Amino acid sequence: MKIDVLTIFPEFFREVFDFGIIRRARLAEIVEINIHDIREFTTDKHRMTDDRPFGGGDGMVFKAEPIFNAIENLMGTTEREKYPPRTRVVLLTPQGRVFKQAMAKEFADEVDNLILICGRYEGVDERVNEALVNEEISIGDYVLSGGEPAAVVMTDAIVRLLPNALGSETSAENDSFSDGLLDYPHYTRPADFRGMKVPEVLLNGNHAEIEKWRRQKALEKTQKFRQDLLNKENS
Repeated sequence: MKIDVLTIFPEFFREVFDFGIIRRARLAEIVEINIHDIREFTTDKHRMTDDRPFGGGDGMVFKAEPIFNAIENLMGTTEREKYPPRTRVVLLTPQGRVFKQAMAKEFADEVDNLILICGRYEGVDERVNEALVNEEISIGDYVLSGGEPAAVVMTDAIVRLLPNALGSETSAENDSFSDGLLDYPHYTRPADFRGMKVPEVLLNGNHAEIEKWRRQKALEKTQKFRQDLLNKENS
């Protein structure tokens, strides 16, 4: 997979993708991540990326021109229907569809070229959405100063689902949300730490009983902390 991030703050991403699973995936050439400074695609001497909104109002609006220029540079076109196959251009904005684990899996399975546009200011010129963007995505029902943190979150969630990115092929399958539930509790050595003991079922080697226990604990944790997930399962 190739991921291109468009931002006015490229320094935000300095070293952020140089750790853990993403670093290993990059070194193994499972994913290629490129950061692009949108200011490089401006045409005025001041390298302006924002301007006042037509009709008045608070704040500034991200200009369409530098984003169009950046997409044309990457795609060779600004016509969505002419994008290469398995390409997705995403605008990161609070107005977008909320990013979920199932979406991360969808991107990992179905996309080879992903472009993430980090929104800023009061908003982005609507012509970017109308002409360039395949989808608007939000990482939650709150407002950030820009799309840069969202780009990191999406990249991390997607890359770890790419084939061979994780050490174990079943690790991602057992993550929270992968089956609609939160993850079950985990324990490691020592079996008795300051009087707190690991549940006996995890020590007896009976894998059927262990799986049953884990499922039950996942249900209990979801019931306690994320009742909405259970409601969604039953709706």
